Amino acid sequence: MEPVQAEWPSQGKASCRNVDTEGRDDLKRSRSKAPFPASSAAFPRRRSRGLRGTRWLRSSRQQVTETMAAQKINEGLEHLAKAEKYLKTGFLKWKPDYDSAASEYGKAAVAFKNAKQFEQAKDACLREAVAHENNRALFHAAKAYEQAGMMLKEMQKLPEAVQLIEKASMMYLENGTPDTAAMALERAGKLIENVDPEKAVQLYQQTANVFENEERLRQAVELLGKASRLLVRGRRFDEAALSIQKEKNIYKEIENYPTCYKKTIAQVLVHLHRNDYVAAERCVRESYSIPGFNGSEDCAALEQLLEGYDQQDQDQVSDVCNSPLFKYMDNDYAKLGLSLVVPGGGIKKKSPATPQAKPDGAASTAAEEEEDEYSGGLC
Repeated sequence: MEPVQAEWPSQGKASCRNVDTEGRDDLKRSRSKAPFPASSAAFPRRRSRGLRGTRWLRSSRQQVTETMAAQKINEGLEHLAKAEKYLKTGFLKWKPDYDSAASEYGKAAVAFKNAKQFEQAKDACLREAVAHENNRALFHAAKAYEQAGMMLKEMQKLPEAVQLIEKASMMYLENGTPDTAAMALERAGKLIENVDPEKAVQLYQQTANVFENEERLRQAVELLGKASRLLVRGRRFDEAALSIQKEKNIYKEIENYPTCYKKTIAQVLVHLHRNDYVAAERCVRESYSIPGFNGSEDCAALEQLLEGYDQQDQDQVSDVCNSPLFKYMDNDYAKLGLSLVVPGGGIKKKSPATPQAKPDGAASTAAEEEEDEYSGGLC
């Protein structure tokens, strides 16, 4: 029996053949019209098209941003016009509507800020603050002054920004919100720290005083620590010693004794850089009253440091200051330890001179004389 071969229907065969032939014809036609380049001369042209595309995309994005900025500027100008209208008075309107005017000024400031027009945004914030002041809304006026300071910060006018933020903090205090005032002062200190460290120290100390008055001692001592480090960095050791002492007292009050030990080390380093050995020694003696200080590693290291400094032993002082206890403190205090030099240039005191050894012959003759002296007996 012969095997039966399966056959496709005649219509199916014809349709498949037609598709194949049509596809081949299309392929031949496309190759004849646009042959693939044998060389790579066409690739730079493709790359240039890509560059033109990216440039066009950038320019279109820039146009969109400029259009949006123009829209925001127009929006801000409209809000300013509305605010001026609210401030006008007439026969039927005897008193300006400061509340509505302040709201419009705030909206104008936001619109100008989004359009990157910081000068106009600052002016709008100041007008908003004045409107709130006239309305006796001190908290909102302080917020507006603080926002104006932030606009000046964007314009890199940091001293003027700090002045406005200080004014805002005073208004916060008058309004009875000292926490917000302290946060504003701390923000101002961070702004001006790299430009004017002296002003930053003043702001941090003011912030610490506000927190201390509110009995928030942990926040107060943190701000005092920032002020102390800036004073040490500026080589203002007299003020730094007082600031560290105040830190130490607060840490003792909140019973954070291990940090008191570290502050004692910092205080001793500052006093030694002031060439005041007596104050450094008194600082260590006073710290014996802190629970756990006597017999601690910090106490032993400080006693060794003071001993080496008193004896002008630079090697001993350097060994103590290079120990992990000193090296892993805050950077400013660790640098104080590494740069500490004993008075006199680090020359060790000479030990008392030992009597020179006599020759062997002289020693033997002396012994013989003693023997001869008592050779005949005592009588």
